[in-house]
Amino acid sequence: MSLPAAVLWDMDGLLVDTEPLWTVAEHELASRYGARFTAAAKAAIVGTRLDVAVPLLLGHFGVEPTPDRVAADTTWLLARMVRLFDRPLEPLPGVTQLLGSVAHAGVPQALVSSSYRVLVDAVLAQGTGPFATTVAGDEVTRGKPDPEPYLTAAARLGVPPDQCVVLEDSPSGVAAGRAAGCAVVAVPDAAAASLLTGARTLVVASLTDVDLTDLAALVDRTND
Repeated sequence: MSLPAAVLWDMDGLLVDTEPLWTVAEHELASRYGARFTAAAKAAIVGTRLDVAVPLLLGHFGVEPTPDRVAADTTWLLARMVRLFDRPLEPLPGVTQLLGSVAHAGVPQALVSSSYRVLVDAVLAQGTGPFATTVAGDEVTRGKPDPEPYLTAAARLGVPPDQCVVLEDSPSGVAAGRAAGCAVVAVPDAAAASLLTGARTLVVASLTDVDLTDLAALVDRTND
């Protein structure tokens, strides 16, 4: 059994528990329009970049997503999230152990996020890692569910995507990893779990349920 060529980590909701902070800002944005932020709106945008999420949110709020309005609300959300990220952000269960065991084995790791660079750097500043490279949502042309973010990370590391393992929590992120040809470990909420099964995909409740041996076995699976 061979080790993965690299392990590629999502950030929000997988590495650190930032999704509740996003939800705070999204509720506040809804309030600015006298609207409600619903579970359906959250499901539509989780794991996507702001250039996708903001127009979808405005549509849910019954507001026309004009370019000027999208730009203004994107700027507002980013500024609000920078403030919300200015607090200790604890790694989710199993993250520290898996990061350490992968690093100890000499396998390179990358952080691949839909969040923009200013937010990725806020997380990195708290000492999370180690990562050989990081890819932020505003550094690629097409965000998740497009494979570009994960293909970019693999190319920077000089490794074949089909020998990498992606760690994700959202359907859009899982789709991006699969489209890049990577094996995928999905840590979804209960509602999405049944939607994420497939070839070279392992669905788990928590990263405490995964170790380096599991990642190696997943890479060795055939694409059936």
